[in-house]
Amino acid sequence: MGPRARPALLLLILLRTAATQGRPPRSHSLRFLFMGASKPDLGLPLFEALGYVDDQLFVSYDHESRRAERRAPWLWGRATSQLWLQLSQNLKGWDHMFIVDFWTIMDNHNQSKVTKLGALPESHTLQVILGCELQEDNSTRGFWKYGYDGQDHLEFRPETLDWRAAEPRAQVTKLEWEVNKIRAKQNRAYLDRDCPEQLLHLLELGRGPLEQQVPPLVKVTHHVTSSLTTLRCRALNFYPQNITIRWLKEKQFLDAKEIKPEDVLPNGDGTYQAWVALAMLPGEEQRYSCQVEHPGLDQPLTATWGMDERQGLRKPGVGGLGLVNRAVRGGSALGWGQRHGLSFAFAVLEPSLSGTLVTGILSGIAVCVIIFLIGILFRILKRRQSSSE
Repeated sequence: MGPRARPALLLLILLRTAATQGRPPRSHSLRFLFMGASKPDLGLPLFEALGYVDDQLFVSYDHESRRAERRAPWLWGRATSQLWLQLSQNLKGWDHMFIVDFWTIMDNHNQSKVTKLGALPESHTLQVILGCELQEDNSTRGFWKYGYDGQDHLEFRPETLDWRAAEPRAQVTKLEWEVNKIRAKQNRAYLDRDCPEQLLHLLELGRGPLEQQVPPLVKVTHHVTSSLTTLRCRALNFYPQNITIRWLKEKQFLDAKEIKPEDVLPNGDGTYQAWVALAMLPGEEQRYSCQVEHPGLDQPLTATWGMDERQGLRKPGVGGLGLVNRAVRGGSALGWGQRHGLSFAFAVLEPSLSGTLVTGILSGIAVCVIIFLIGILFRILKRRQSSSE
């Protein structure tokens, strides 16, 4: 965070560190997701926002109502008026900023010209993810990324107060935004100061639900092909989603290049599952073991093929899975964000309990596969639109 950190924020970090001593470290995050479409008449929003603490939806906002709505049970009657006022003001400001940015990007793509009927000839989408992470060593990291029409577009770099263009089409907008030094400093101030402060306050308010831990059930499965054997180390039914799975050969950790990437996916009940695969020659299975680290485990858990999967079971923390389910429903993890180092991805937004907002990113979103469907959705819309003209 640097020298700009406020004393109150440093005190909150120190108090939180003291309160969690003796337990495995766990990172926390505050993320805001924005989505909008240039033709709301197609049934897509002009601007909608979701706010997550870790993987739990706690606030939503839409352009039509211009109001922030509490979405987490632990916020009702507990959020301070000052904190809620600050969050509401942030969302209203981002609403305006988002629409201006949307038109700027479309204009720089020569896509903002309207037809004789006063409508845009085709629909485009913009999504933004911004926020911060409080990491295990109590350092913080901010992020602010834009995606346009299903592709990475721009990323703000607070260290240098400039923007990185993720595609050639973004260069014009990048240069235009870098002229505005005031905006860059405001962005950095939020990422470095305001966001971590809000995150720590929210973690205090949701101390019980947000700190629930359900340890994983771990087992190793065996799959044989004509020439190779594949072992899969599977971690099941755990919460939170922070997890590390590593393979060992004769008790020595393998190089990450030898292992297929870990994938964390949501279950339907608020917990997660993950697995890591390793290929080897037949007959070598017993030389390998799998080690799993998770905040819900007192110590790393080691499993091998053929081991009784019940050995991987650990007693859940206070409140058990039932409380986790209640706390997580209404919005869940951004698994895609953590798996890809918060590289930008797109998610279809489902209607929320109010009927107009979204229930979330279906656990990271409830279906990580839906991330890929957004592109298909807009291709279909464009085809329908072209056929009707």
